Amino acid sequence: MFSRILIANRGEIAVRIIRAARELGIQTVAVYSTADRDSGHVKLADQAICIGPPPAGESYLNSPRIISAAEVANVDAIHPGYGFLAENAHFAEVCRSCRIEFIGPSAEAMKLLGDKVQCKQLAIKHKVPTFPGSKGAVEGEEQALKVARQIGYPVIIKASAGGGGRGMRLAHNDISLRSGIRSAMAEAEAAFGNPTVYIEKYLEHARHIEVQILGDQHGNVVHLFERDCSMQRRHQKLIEESPCPVIDDDARQEVCKSAVRLAKAAGYFSAGTVEFLMDKHGDFYLLEVNTRLQVEHPVTEAVTGIDLVKAQIRVAAGGKLGFTQSQIRQNGHALEARINAEDPQRGFAPCPGLIEQLQLPGGPGVRIDTHCYTGYRVPPNYDSMIAKLIVHQPTRQEAIATMSRALGELQLSPIKTTIPLHMDLMRNGSFIKGDVDIHFVERLLEKK
Repeated sequence: MFSRILIANRGEIAVRIIRAARELGIQTVAVYSTADRDSGHVKLADQAICIGPPPAGESYLNSPRIISAAEVANVDAIHPGYGFLAENAHFAEVCRSCRIEFIGPSAEAMKLLGDKVQCKQLAIKHKVPTFPGSKGAVEGEEQALKVARQIGYPVIIKASAGGGGRGMRLAHNDISLRSGIRSAMAEAEAAFGNPTVYIEKYLEHARHIEVQILGDQHGNVVHLFERDCSMQRRHQKLIEESPCPVIDDDARQEVCKSAVRLAKAAGYFSAGTVEFLMDKHGDFYLLEVNTRLQVEHPVTEAVTGIDLVKAQIRVAAGGKLGFTQSQIRQNGHALEARINAEDPQRGFAPCPGLIEQLQLPGGPGVRIDTHCYTGYRVPPNYDSMIAKLIVHQPTRQEAIATMSRALGELQLSPIKTTIPLHMDLMRNGSFIKGDVDIHFVERLLEKK
């Protein structure tokens, strides 16, 4: 086991990793930008090193500065969290070339599964359901038109190296496809340095279902069941839950086994997530693979009782999973609400600033992950998520009731947050019935 690790991240996920490491008897080193000098993760770690000014490119995305900090602190490994460098295969290679273990998958698996074209080809080979569409990259407008006419409109153009909705365009006809191809390729080149795009059939009413996978370096791969992440806005998730409220056991087993097949085919180890879209008939199609820990990992931890961060660390140190697929159970129902420093009344404009009052909820089945505290100033430089509220109860109905109660207890002022939106969603009849899709929240907001 490692004696000291560095967390190459910030905020609540850095706090989460520090806590897991401490319970394993591992010392922790935090890194921070000057904007984060008073963040909770800096205060909690055994050691903290400043790596630069507020811009992420000069701090949290600056590989040489992070490696230098790791060498100065004499760490055994680096945990990347999620975001920033978490899915950067080159960073993983650099860590390992410096004899510092990267707490994540191999660089080869990251490259293979991170490239959506290669990932889809691997999925087809191993009988994982994929969308109708191009089998590989489309080179230009004419090829794109040919594919779209074969599978029928609407279609979606996606960047091979994309994520978070960038390099993505929806097309309902030839005209919008022609313009969409050009703009998607340009955006993909600017965002990822790779203009490659491909085309797939677009589902008008889809649910976002993802499967948590976990593997070790001894060839063992398991799934920890599924999460439903359909409550989202502009491809950014707001509420996640496990299990999915609308799929039966047969469908659950089918999608989970598909995820494991794909992970094994890629030689995957560590935690990861295989994401699918499900149509109104209950059929699943591969969306992408995230080769890292997910923001919503706590709902899986709640229903399985498995600490994913500790498992990641043990696997990176060469340990075996310590359990088999048949030993993993899905118990009760969990919900997670992402609390963002945004104002829903002003188009979700970011609301950085001083937190003058913070009162956290508690009680049975309530967990909150945050780096914030009374007197903390939320910086304007990074993602606006400042906390995650997670609840776990025997049934979905009870979980919704607990989430509603906990949201009411969570007092955070004077900055604006998404807490009122979450409270409205918990009272929404369609959400309570589980009758939602990935565009549900956007349709709801348009009516207001």
